[in-house]
Amino acid sequence: MRGYAGACSLIAVVALLLALQGVNADNPYRYYTWKITYGDIYPLGVKQQGILINGQFPGPTIDCVTNDNLIINVYNYLTEPFLLSWNGLQQRRNSWQDGMYGTTCPILPRKNFTYTLQAKDQIGTYFYFPSLGLHKAAGGYGSIKVYSRPQIPVPFPPPAGDHVVLAGDWFKRSHRQLRYFLDGGHNLPLPDGLIINGRGWNGYTFTVEQGKTYRFRISNVGIATSLNFRIQGHLMKLVEVEGSHTVQNTYSSLDVHLGQSYSVLVTADQPAKDYYVVVSSRFTSKVLTTTAVLHYRNSFTKVSGYPPGGPTTQIDWSLNQARTIRRNLTASGPRPNPQGSYHYGLVKPVRTIVLANSAPYINGKLRYAVNSVSYVSPDTPLKLADYFKIGGVYSIGSISDRPSWGNGYLATSVMQADYRAFIEIVFQNWENSVQSWHIDGYSFFVVGMDGGQWTEASRARYNLKDTVARCTTQSWTAIYIALDNVGMWNIRSEDWARQYLGQQFYLKVHTTSTSYRDELPIPRNALLCGRARGHRTRPL
Repeated sequence: MRGYAGACSLIAVVALLLALQGVNADNPYRYYTWKITYGDIYPLGVKQQGILINGQFPGPTIDCVTNDNLIINVYNYLTEPFLLSWNGLQQRRNSWQDGMYGTTCPILPRKNFTYTLQAKDQIGTYFYFPSLGLHKAAGGYGSIKVYSRPQIPVPFPPPAGDHVVLAGDWFKRSHRQLRYFLDGGHNLPLPDGLIINGRGWNGYTFTVEQGKTYRFRISNVGIATSLNFRIQGHLMKLVEVEGSHTVQNTYSSLDVHLGQSYSVLVTADQPAKDYYVVVSSRFTSKVLTTTAVLHYRNSFTKVSGYPPGGPTTQIDWSLNQARTIRRNLTASGPRPNPQGSYHYGLVKPVRTIVLANSAPYINGKLRYAVNSVSYVSPDTPLKLADYFKIGGVYSIGSISDRPSWGNGYLATSVMQADYRAFIEIVFQNWENSVQSWHIDGYSFFVVGMDGGQWTEASRARYNLKDTVARCTTQSWTAIYIALDNVGMWNIRSEDWARQYLGQQFYLKVHTTSTSYRDELPIPRNALLCGRARGHRTRPL
């Protein structure tokens, strides 16, 4: 009897340890060891120093299933600090693992850190990327594919293959030279070109078999440019957007703004030869284009001639297309119930936050701002300052929830909101360019979108029935969001020059509860820096 009690106590202790570490013992574990190094790459035919993961550019693809636990041990062999963030993974109750400097200390050179993530209640297409400085301009990114569990039906037949398309702009200048531009108070020049899966013109090949259907997961991993994606002679059936199954509309080309991800089905139903896979820039003075190759396995005819053209500067075209993207209300998501416990259109928001971007000059240098505040990173991550109760790092109310109409100023901007509140956020756009916005930790409902300016009257045109839920959108856009994820979450421009020069802030989703059911404790292996150095994490 004594041995039985001891065994029960041991099981209880192990279960508690797993719970405290934010992982779920009932779900599979996937282990990764990544070595971050510099290496020679040639994306545009010119030798450059790129950021490699295990010697690869782009980095390895993460393939996982809903609720899988991901244990990713990252060794930093660069000469400067490094961080990875996970664009679209919600880090439920666990902003400690988000990988932005407001939540996480960087991995110092010759050191390592193990991320403990879970694809909790998610499916879909996402990507990871280096979040410090302009590292994203040097590579270090890769795809994240979260598949549905076998028992959950998917609203389309299993495809014959699953292709990753990591498309983006590229500069021949190094990330250090690009930082020099920005630190000097100037915007970045036009990118030198575009790449697909790390390669330039016709440098990458997607192989298909005639008559079969394939899934293409498209992510815009660039730092400056909206893109249009198309495949010569083939139509694309949209099936998923950042975790939401969509009404299966068919498109000949698809706009993908900075930070966005889409899944399309493509059937190889054309004569057997090679076809262009085309990516071109949107809303740029000079249209940039690159291509890959769609190769039919039984093809002996290579691509030739000019690739098919696409839209260039037409903003209305892009907005109209975005409004055609609807959520598939009959499809299951990560769980069997497609709608969950509520329908977003039946809930009245308790608060409206209006966020306006601007480009002020502060101290004689170009900056970018949200509601007139240009974000300045403190010496200590905000999340650690909260945990250790370190004063003077930031102050709540340092950014208004409405545009101030005032001159731009520098601050460590943090806005607080209540846990479990249901709110409306409007990304207002006062500039003559398309903006792309991302919220970490969440998926939100895109209820309104248009050109011009948002007003209170715009609510009359909201889609309160079947809008898509996603984590990255262009503006102006109005979203509804249920604040059901406690933590410190980055809201940012996906234009990385704007993000770097201050067009970001942190949303502190707050509760007075100290229950681990609401938020997980600080990880035992948490890195400590700034004024948090010397403190001790909670012992287990």
